[in-house]
Amino acid sequence: MYNEYENDKFFQEYAKMPRSKEGLSAAGEWHQLKPLFPPLHGKSVLDLGCGYGWHCRFSVENGAEHVLGIDLSRKMIEEACSRNPDNRIEYRVCGIEEYEYPENAWDCVVSNLALHYIEDIGQVFRKVYRTCKPGGTFLFNIEHPVFTAGVGQDWIYAEDGKPRYWPVDGYFLPGERKTRFLGCDVAKQHHTLTQIVMGLLDAGFEIQALEEAVPPEDMMGIPGMEDELRRPMMLLIKARVEKIKTD
Repeated sequence: MYNEYENDKFFQEYAKMPRSKEGLSAAGEWHQLKPLFPPLHGKSVLDLGCGYGWHCRFSVENGAEHVLGIDLSRKMIEEACSRNPDNRIEYRVCGIEEYEYPENAWDCVVSNLALHYIEDIGQVFRKVYRTCKPGGTFLFNIEHPVFTAGVGQDWIYAEDGKPRYWPVDGYFLPGERKTRFLGCDVAKQHHTLTQIVMGLLDAGFEIQALEEAVPPEDMMGIPGMEDELRRPMMLLIKARVEKIKTD
């Protein structure tokens, strides 16, 4: 399966991003995502699309006993092993759709900015539900449907180069979207809000929190950050396996 993160040029540009260099503190959504984590002391955590392993590191720093981080990109896994090693963390080259999802195996499943690359997101939700222990948590951050439905995922600009508005088209037509990201052609998957929310509910989850990412005040001085208040870019959801599973 093709993966943009195996492209040398793309990977080099990705490495220059603040969140790549500085970790979670440089991620604009972290101030909202961090409080959604359940208590992790003594727990097991699965990270889907772990990237550099920042959330794996956060999990063990907060008491997790065992963490598995999977990512389709070998380059990402090599970087995770180098940047965030720990004997409680296992890193594995594996796609989100290819992982075996053993039944009742994990207390918490987390995924950050990876699920918008998945075509059949409902199937992944069902697999995550199966692999969560009763009472387990599924916490993820995905590109917002308004963002993925953006035409070219970019603004319409005025003559002076300032963003005029964010165009949305084909919202109710889920599927592949082509865009330019970090100077490379990237393919993502657009999912409607209904698909995401109802996919979780149909899988058996109880939704505990749903938030749209808003940049923190201390990042508003970064060029272009104020424009992030004009349309949502990320959707954060916390879901829980409430009932005792009998299947």
